[in-house]
Amino acid sequence: MPPRMTRARSPQFAFAVAAVGIASYSCMDALMKGLSIASGAYSAVLWRSIAGVLLLGPVFLVRRRPWPTREALRLHWWRGLAAGASVVLFFWGLVRVPMAQGVALTFLAPLIALYLAAVTLGERIRRSAIWGSAVASLGVLAIAAGEIEAQASTAHVLGSLAILVASLLYAVSLILLRRQAQVADSLEVALFTSIVLGGVLLLGAPWFSGLPEVAELPRIAGAAVLGSISAVMLAWAYARAEAQVLAPVEYTAFVWSGILGFLVFDERVSPYTVGGAALIIAGCVVAVRGSAQPAPQTEAAA
Repeated sequence: MPPRMTRARSPQFAFAVAAVGIASYSCMDALMKGLSIASGAYSAVLWRSIAGVLLLGPVFLVRRRPWPTREALRLHWWRGLAAGASVVLFFWGLVRVPMAQGVALTFLAPLIALYLAAVTLGERIRRSAIWGSAVASLGVLAIAAGEIEAQASTAHVLGSLAILVASLLYAVSLILLRRQAQVADSLEVALFTSIVLGGVLLLGAPWFSGLPEVAELPRIAGAAVLGSISAVMLAWAYARAEAQVLAPVEYTAFVWSGILGFLVFDERVSPYTVGGAALIIAGCVVAVRGSAQPAPQTEAAA
């Protein structure tokens, strides 16, 4: 008789842990949107990254982890740039569109990553990926139709375009993450991505940012803590359950974004956004069904 599966090793428990991780990251999104409205996306991402380094750095040192190899440092650098540009564009756009719509558009990243993997890693594009892309494209068109119906402002349209570009850059970071995972653990990846992102943004701080207001410090710290908690919980879950079991949990972010957008920013989710999100999610499910590749995680991995 096979040994009885313990609660900590059960797929159901791993799914629950991952769900809490996604909820934690969604709360961070709400904090970051508020910070971006108050001081700009550049400043919000800059100071969250620095807070992340201060939070994760001591843990890295206490664990006496070896210094990254030259190959790992190169990957940390390039992923830090890609993820950093993605995050700044995402929160710049999120200031201008409802949270639920912004999060729905980011669901395109796994699909884009499939095509980038074919170009950069030599992976074969399956027929299911093509069909999934077609379905997801209809979802984007549905969201665009909602903007036309609502006579969205120029700022609203630019915000949506910024998030689409952010999704492309995030897909690039997912490809780099696959290579990082082969040479570094999750703590090192999270820490050095924050170091690169914070360091690069500091170079432009004299022109695009300033010191955070004292009243913003608790929200900055809260965003860093929530992001770190999310990264740890997702890494723990993905180490204990198959990616195909955990992949659907990524889409619970849409529910949380709708709830938090309504409670914090008094945003309403339009039927077009709901329908578009459903099509995008369906397209992703069709595309990744039967894939042997690990499902990419959310930006919490950054």
